[in-house]
Amino acid sequence: MATYKPRVISLTKRPGQTFGFYLRVEQNEEGHLIRCLEMGGPAELAGMKDGDRILRVNRTFVDDLSHSEVVELVRNSGASVTFHVLDESSYKQAKSQGINLSDPKSKPVPNGKEAPKPKLCYLVKSNSGYEFSLRSVRGEQGLFMTDVISGGVAHRAGVRVKDRLLEINGENVENSTHDQVVEKIKQVGNTIMFLLADEETDKLYQSKHTKIGSWLATVKYLPHTPCIINMTKGSDGYGFLLREEIKQPGHFVKDIDRDSPAEKAGLKEMDRVVAVDGKSVESCSHEQVVERIKQSGDSCCLLVVDKKTDQLYQLGKVSPIIFLEEIKNSNSPPSYFEAMTDPPVQPSTPVEDKIENLRPKLCKMEKAAVGYGFHLNGIQGIRGQYIEAVVKGGAADKAGLENDDIVVEVNGVNVEQRGYDEVVEMIRSSDNYLEMLVASRRVYEQLKAKGVTITHHLLGETYSPRGLNADSPTTSEKKQEEARPDTPAEPERQRTSSVSSSSSANSIDERL
Repeated sequence: MATYKPRVISLTKRPGQTFGFYLRVEQNEEGHLIRCLEMGGPAELAGMKDGDRILRVNRTFVDDLSHSEVVELVRNSGASVTFHVLDESSYKQAKSQGINLSDPKSKPVPNGKEAPKPKLCYLVKSNSGYEFSLRSVRGEQGLFMTDVISGGVAHRAGVRVKDRLLEINGENVENSTHDQVVEKIKQVGNTIMFLLADEETDKLYQSKHTKIGSWLATVKYLPHTPCIINMTKGSDGYGFLLREEIKQPGHFVKDIDRDSPAEKAGLKEMDRVVAVDGKSVESCSHEQVVERIKQSGDSCCLLVVDKKTDQLYQLGKVSPIIFLEEIKNSNSPPSYFEAMTDPPVQPSTPVEDKIENLRPKLCKMEKAAVGYGFHLNGIQGIRGQYIEAVVKGGAADKAGLENDDIVVEVNGVNVEQRGYDEVVEMIRSSDNYLEMLVASRRVYEQLKAKGVTITHHLLGETYSPRGLNADSPTTSEKKQEEARPDTPAEPERQRTSSVSSSSSANSIDERL
């Protein structure tokens, strides 16, 4: 007997848009059918086909549910949803053979494409509260969700029974007591952001002895999503101004010209620009962002957030750039394949980043009067450090150092297994010149997952580190290496070059 492995397809839609297909039930046809795919819509681009059957919505098996129940599950998913689908012929063959498609042994496997992720869940208190309880077990570390009311505030936000609570509003609570966490939840007011890990995710990261942080999380449960804006330059440019606002960090869109490429692409007043052509610009200066847009040529892709979305991500103390990373990882869904008696269909392997494209960065900098212009973040006695608070226009910023970069080498010496205090001393002892080999967290984790040792050889260039100055004097140790930020320049103005339904006697369908 053949076994069947569904395709796993994750879709994300922009505000006011649909997922680009109709969900139907038809007379004399079994299952929940995909019909009327919108050309160029999210569903078609992700690989859905006409006649595909939906088996699961966000892990919930739906083949035995009513049409209205499946529609409700999709609607409650918000802007992002994950489907497990089977092609039409395989579905009919499985049904004719009496195969149980909900059998856990046939659970969809994403061909090793993506490991389970923690999740960010945003809750807005109702008159009944948040509609969940916390459970702790004597002798066991951790606080767990329980009494999650089906259809309630927490449930709609993605919270499930047995989820382990890791962070509240970006603050880690793993070592807090039950009473401390309850009190913190009471004090936050009417909205709260949780970082949670279900059982599978928790076990995976514990087995790897890896700390779970919000930078690893899926954001598919969040009610507001960043927007991807694709623009083609017109005769007068893109038709908007990029500005810095006083007392408001970031790069903001202003003065959008009527009927301009920016307006037609969906750009809005006071959208904050997070990335240009897939690269984060949150730690860049105004001039650097303008230059990146100019270097895009005649077309440009921006990742932007409006005020509500920005506030949402700020509440969780996480960058909206992780939304872009998640989209990149979900647009190449694993394919269906058969095994056992039927000739196997070779699964199409998702396109992965090649090793040569996963490169660290070598950042060379000379100390200015105010220092190098970054913080080294770490915990005393714990190995592993990363970069924070890169000062715009400072030595580190000009050298290409970015927030959340993982430090691999200091002046040619690997520091991955060295303690925080030791790395701080190495930086201090480097006199007025510093070379750091770093990698963004995404690149670092992917290279480690592939078993690749991160060295300067991955740079693809000749490398000659200066080395440490052993004669430099030492000073008293601090928790952070920091520099005084430069005085900000005057803000500059510079112009940068639905659900519908219908029915008939023979079918019921829903546009999603």
